[in-house]
Amino acid sequence: MDALYTAAATANGREGRAVSSDGRIDLALALPPALGGDGEGTNPEQLFAAGYAACFASAMSSVAREMKVDTKDVSVTAEVSIGKDESGFGLAVVMRVELPEALEGETGRRLVEATHAYCPYSKATRGNIDVELVIE
Repeated sequence: MDALYTAAATANGREGRAVSSDGRIDLALALPPALGGDGEGTNPEQLFAAGYAACFASAMSSVAREMKVDTKDVSVTAEVSIGKDESGFGLAVVMRVELPEALEGETGRRLVEATHAYCPYSKATRGNIDVELVIE
């Protein structure tokens, strides 16, 4: 791969801080109450969800241009879950894509599936994390 951009961030655990190399991100991290924490900070699952949703929505715009469809009213929500699996802990994602009426049906389904094939986050998770696509 020929890198066009590289992001860097440093963290010191789930109950510490995460800071990007440019300082634009400087967040307190905390376990969510569901995992025994106080929830007084963000957590890696929220950060992953935000990044995946933003990347998927952006990838959808690129795919939509090729398909010659309008995605200005599309909304993407990534729900990232953490839980126990056979080797410790694992992640799962539900990608909820809210499409306008004009993109309902086959066109919308093709758009979402093509986006999932194109999106860098989807490529990175393929075969590693269960990702469920839900079209709303």
